[in-house]
Amino acid sequence: MSFSTLGLSDPILKAITETGYTKPTPIQAQAIPLILKGDDVLAAAQTGTGKTAGFTLPLLERMVQHHQPLKSHRGQPKRHIRALILTPTRELAAQIGENVEMYSRYLPYKSTVIFGGVNINRQINVLKSGIDILIATPGRLLDLASQKVVDLSKVETLVLDEADRMLDMGFIHDIKKIVRLVPKQRQTLLFSATFSKEIKALASGFQRNPSLVEVATQNKTADRIAQLVHPVDKSKKRDLLSKLIKEGGWKQVLVFTRTKHGANKLCEYLEQQGINSAAIHGNKSQGARTKALANFKSNKIRVLVATDIAARGIDIDMLPHVVNFELPNVPEDYVHRIGRTGRAGREGEALSLVCVDENDYLRGIERLIGQKINKVVVKGFEVDSSIKAEPINQGGGRGRRGGGGHRNSNEKNRDKSSQEKSGGNSRNRSRKRSRSRNSQGSKDS
Repeated sequence: MSFSTLGLSDPILKAITETGYTKPTPIQAQAIPLILKGDDVLAAAQTGTGKTAGFTLPLLERMVQHHQPLKSHRGQPKRHIRALILTPTRELAAQIGENVEMYSRYLPYKSTVIFGGVNINRQINVLKSGIDILIATPGRLLDLASQKVVDLSKVETLVLDEADRMLDMGFIHDIKKIVRLVPKQRQTLLFSATFSKEIKALASGFQRNPSLVEVATQNKTADRIAQLVHPVDKSKKRDLLSKLIKEGGWKQVLVFTRTKHGANKLCEYLEQQGINSAAIHGNKSQGARTKALANFKSNKIRVLVATDIAARGIDIDMLPHVVNFELPNVPEDYVHRIGRTGRAGREGEALSLVCVDENDYLRGIERLIGQKINKVVVKGFEVDSSIKAEPINQGGGRGRRGGGGHRNSNEKNRDKSSQEKSGGNSRNRSRKRSRSRNSQGSKDS
């Protein structure tokens, strides 16, 4: 099957060809025809399988098929928002925005991305000039809607991308508010890396008889990703990571920590070892986050150390290595973390440095993905059997030897540092929004 057989018009096919893609992925092949028919779609696929193009391409094609001439307003063409794409994090919003621009380069449509942490006045000016496609995080969108500078009353297609992550981050109330601002007669698309009872319940409230597309077993990791665990004492993790990077000649490595503080400290250590690195997490300004990601993509820095805020917002061609310096508190996040490598059919390697404190987390991950992960002890980094497991505390895992607050690995109550959730719970975000009508606006994750 080729993209030309899916019913896409020439301008879109030309843009696809220029990206180098030759044939659709399974999620694209199944979802695109359904979306072109006008169906509501509930779709799930492994991360890195092309979900963004799976909704962007047919969304653009439907806009072409139902093209509306621009109305003049005081001599100027007047646009209105026809498609709204909601996403949980700034990085993911920016990534989707790049994809929309890429695929619509030969179409007469304008798009923009809005999220917190940057000057709100610039976003207001762009919206007032008129756009066709809006990519947004929920908090900043509601800020702008409350200021009457964004009109969602003519939205034809609503997309909820990474819907499960938005639920995890507490955006359900914001999403419900936004849904009330868009027309009842619309097409609604929910795309996610995983399905759950909560996601299906969300779909039943927002969608009409959705077509179900699931191209991979829930929470299954991609076969093309080689997974490996290195058992190691916590106190030796930094040295082992440095050794693996240097002796392996790794040029581009994404490393995940559990906390913001841990990310900063690991970056400092790697720099001392002569390994160029940068940290990305919720306490960093948006400018710093954008710069770090850009430098990592362009190979100006060798290691990007991230908390789970980046687990679904980083799309890097041929990223060879992902390292779990610390295992995540929630097993599902392991799937999303390692999904940053092995994308678009390429090979990738995912390593986890696991100390005795994290064995419960590891067992939870193995139960979730339905397989045992091969364990290899690196010479010189043998585990000291006399060290006993200690709780992993919620404050950042800085215990005597093991660090930090053992919770059941299936527990859904994540700590704030893991969630990277801005503004706390929904009530806190609402109160903050009422005080944030300034040039900065609210900060989404």
